[in-house]
Amino acid sequence: MSVVLYDYWRSSAAYRLRIALGLLEIPHDVVPVNLLTGEHRGPENLARNPQGLVPTLEIDGRTMTQSLSILEYLDETRRAGFLPEDPAGRQRVRALSYAIAMEIHPVCNLSVAKYAAEHSGGGVTMQGWMQQFIPRGLAGVERMLGDGMAGTFCHGDGIGMADICLVPQIYNARRWEVDLTPFPRICEIMANLEDLAAVRAAHPDNHKPDD
Repeated sequence: MSVVLYDYWRSSAAYRLRIALGLLEIPHDVVPVNLLTGEHRGPENLARNPQGLVPTLEIDGRTMTQSLSILEYLDETRRAGFLPEDPAGRQRVRALSYAIAMEIHPVCNLSVAKYAAEHSGGGVTMQGWMQQFIPRGLAGVERMLGDGMAGTFCHGDGIGMADICLVPQIYNARRWEVDLTPFPRICEIMANLEDLAAVRAAHPDNHKPDD
């Protein structure tokens, strides 16, 4: 049974699943959904993703939405190790993941930033918005990583869900020229992550459409 990822190359949530599928070496087909043309709001995408979002993953005979819930599904069905086995460790990794995916990502979603810029009367730019909110969120994550439980990656020396969330967020920070020097732990972990072939392969530049 084939695995299909409905993807947009610059979607942070889709980027997470590209990393996860690569780490697990799960062969899959990719179907692009163009957010810029509004394809995600069309009937075909709404039929598989009622929120009109990406990603959607077809796997194991099911159609799944919401990247973090899919990461947990992959962890539970493939013994991926994205979450630690102990409850305290799982809570910590979830907290780090949520700090990125549920705190930084929503307010820095392109549709939110674009709306703010377009309705600010010229007082807000997209880059200014990103440079206001991304560092604020990353500062919290940096402090969370200072609890002595980080190692090569966000939780010890195994790549987990928090790392999978961190990679796209740092891509966006760099895209919007956010100064990352105040976040040495994050930068060290990111450098370790970028040594992984699956992380490099998932980079948006490798999935950018030709046109």
